[in-house]
Amino acid sequence: MNDVLIRNAALDLSQLSVRDVNQALKSADNGEFEVLHPNGAHALACGLENPIQVDIRGHAGYYCAGMNKAANIVIDGNAGTGVAENMMSGTVRVKGDVSQSAGATAHGGLLVIEGDASARCGISLKGADIVVGGSVGHMSAFMAQAGRMVVMGDAGDALGDSIYEARLYVGGKVASLGADCIEKEMGDEHHKELAELLKRAGIDADVGGFRRYGSARKLYNFKIDNIDAY
Repeated sequence: MNDVLIRNAALDLSQLSVRDVNQALKSADNGEFEVLHPNGAHALACGLENPIQVDIRGHAGYYCAGMNKAANIVIDGNAGTGVAENMMSGTVRVKGDVSQSAGATAHGGLLVIEGDASARCGISLKGADIVVGGSVGHMSAFMAQAGRMVVMGDAGDALGDSIYEARLYVGGKVASLGADCIEKEMGDEHHKELAELLKRAGIDADVGGFRRYGSARKLYNFKIDNIDAY
């Protein structure tokens, strides 16, 4: 791998392999990097453990920014399945749309999607915050255990199916709620929490029209009367 490319903080995928680019990013303690000509490459900028800035100048493929620990990663385009999957901390921002399972199993950090997200956004969410500037597809926040998800637009069918303690905020319409997910009161503390989340995401919006959703907590304990549902 050409060391000049690293010193100049420009990693060009027309000249380097994905492995070379990821190795350069992972070995960096600090600094700012541009990934050029990504052309939908898969598994870019994965497992980054240090607080570096990474700007991906184009569309990314599957599992971009997965397992992020401390980096600030910006995708200047769309992203494929599983963007920011299993993220631990740091920030991932997608300036376009994303495919399914965005932020899956993410434990911490902030994922911002400026466009729309496909199905199962935030599936099995474990503590991260997800802010979607557009709409999300069906089964979003399925089995979401902890963390928060904000949807500025609409949500598809079965939102929050089998949800645990994650908190959901939706500004538009919800096609249907999943099992054990209900609408909850939107109090002053929730408006404040939502406003803080949007500020972190760099979104200026009125929080007055949002609705909050969460667990009805009826699936926590086995009940013989509900045996047919198990």
